Amino acid sequence: MQDTIDPATEPVTAPASPFEVHPLTVHIGAELRGVDLGEVSRNSDLFAELRSLLLRYKVLFVRDQDISRAEHVALAERFGPLEDHPVAGSDPDHPGLVRIYKDLDSPAEHYENAYHCDATWREAPPLGCVLRMVEGPPVGGDTIWVNMAEAYRRLPDEVKTRIEGLRARHSIEASFGANMPIEQRLALHQRFPDAEHPVVRTHPETGEKVLFVNAFTTHFTNFHTPANVRFGFDYTPGGSELLNYLIRQAAIPEYQVRWRWTRNSFAIWDNRSTQHYAVQDYWPAVRKMERAGVIGDKTF
Repeated sequence: MQDTIDPATEPVTAPASPFEVHPLTVHIGAELRGVDLGEVSRNSDLFAELRSLLLRYKVLFVRDQDISRAEHVALAERFGPLEDHPVAGSDPDHPGLVRIYKDLDSPAEHYENAYHCDATWREAPPLGCVLRMVEGPPVGGDTIWVNMAEAYRRLPDEVKTRIEGLRARHSIEASFGANMPIEQRLALHQRFPDAEHPVVRTHPETGEKVLFVNAFTTHFTNFHTPANVRFGFDYTPGGSELLNYLIRQAAIPEYQVRWRWTRNSFAIWDNRSTQHYAVQDYWPAVRKMERAGVIGDKTF
């Protein structure tokens, strides 16, 4: 089990690393330089170092990576098999490489500009993702990542006690499905029933406790007990007020890093311990991203 490491106390370039490592904030994020991600996709030693850095910094950034889609997919598959997305389309030649293309003909939607952890509506949410900007706006379109282990660590002790053992539902029907015709929405729900996860999950590799509620979370499933509920107001709106308080923790700047995208820059993040927010401030410019998500394990 790995100890939590404060990036601010580490040297900018770790002597043992083949990469030049530049921490971006105290709690989350590092930019890697002197890296060829295509080579990392083929080299087990380089990938092992990258994975170690990912556990340390939770999100890694690399610029100027003119690699092929096949190399992008190969790099992500180093972490594990890739998942498809039931709503967003994939590249036809590379299953699992989801295309997030926004242009003037794209429908108005707001699935990205909310703090979220990818696909927690799955029983086994993604382990992580490898995302590339293919084309971007001249200004705007940044993405924010949040260290949700730090968010949990800094909760008041009485809140930690209150949420210990709580579980919550996460829904694709109430998010991606909300704008669908009712028959299509119900079919989506039948295919992907609401998943239930602990409000505080344990990271399977680092052992960190992680606050695990986000924009896909709809309600607690085991809150209505004699210990929590004396009268109806304790349950509704009491339970929802507590959930909203927990969800708001992702918006605290001290837990965040913000990345300014450029063409062929990459972000690689640990979906088990972070949330992210794609800032939609760039219209009418075009923003095209390609993301490979890695299948994860059930939460505990």
